[in-house]
Amino acid sequence: MTIEIRQISAVQARPVRQRVLRPHQRAEELVYPGDDDADTFHLGAVDGDEVLAILSMYRHAQPPSEPFAEPRAWRIRGMASVPEARGTGLGRRLVEEARDLVWEVSPDPIWCNARQSAFGFYEKLGFAIVGGVFEIEAIGPHAVMVLGVGSRQSARGGP
Repeated sequence: MTIEIRQISAVQARPVRQRVLRPHQRAEELVYPGDDDADTFHLGAVDGDEVLAILSMYRHAQPPSEPFAEPRAWRIRGMASVPEARGTGLGRRLVEEARDLVWEVSPDPIWCNARQSAFGFYEKLGFAIVGGVFEIEAIGPHAVMVLGVGSRQSARGGP
């Protein structure tokens, strides 16, 4: 089994979005705003024709209600691994690849609305919770987590 981290289309990401993140939604509800924007990209951990894990990256300001709101930021959305691929490091590889791609172009903060069950995952990658925990209806508790410009050295292991 050779798993490749590569760019995929939004259409290729949606089956994993539905299976893992939003099984209660119809296919047409899985189209996120910005999915097809010019500066949006989608990464997949792909084994042959099978997409095992996904991450979508959007140019999106942090919410103004957050203590460290940034007008220029990148947002991770729709990060998911199929159950049989969890714990294999694919999620970490996707976040690291996305981080490296955007920071090569622009050293702006990266943020996400992380599910409470994923706080530890993001913290290990250098993200920090800003603000409090909030509820997303039909999904559960979340918090905004940020990997800021000041975190770049430690997150990358050096300058």
